[in-house]
Amino acid sequence: MDQIFSKWQPVALSLLRFMAGLLFLQYGFAKLLKWPPVPMFEKVELFSLYGAAGSIELIGGILLVLGLFTRVVAFIASGEMAFAYFMSHAPRGFFPILNHGDLAILFCFVFLYLACAGGGPISLDAVRKK
Repeated sequence: MDQIFSKWQPVALSLLRFMAGLLFLQYGFAKLLKWPPVPMFEKVELFSLYGAAGSIELIGGILLVLGLFTRVVAFIASGEMAFAYFMSHAPRGFFPILNHGDLAILFCFVFLYLACAGGGPISLDAVRKK
């Protein structure tokens, strides 16, 4: 079983990066481009804290989907998610399931892993190495 799964580990890394990037990207679209319309993001302005977060999510999400500059982008995104958790979620209570911070924590650690592991073989980073 280990041999079967370990054979697919590099591809799974690229798939994790791609899907995390897409999920991250949707927040940038919602905050800055207002699509899809999300009521809590309808009044986000570009030059605000939410606007800065949206910029990181939009640009970072695109770069993560492409697998370009993955380590740097993932490190910045991980920091943004840690900041988001402690600024927005932690003050609402200790337990992430109650303060709705579980997604921010998960994003933070997935991006931290990607910062350490890189983008995988199916990425523009891998093409640039060649």
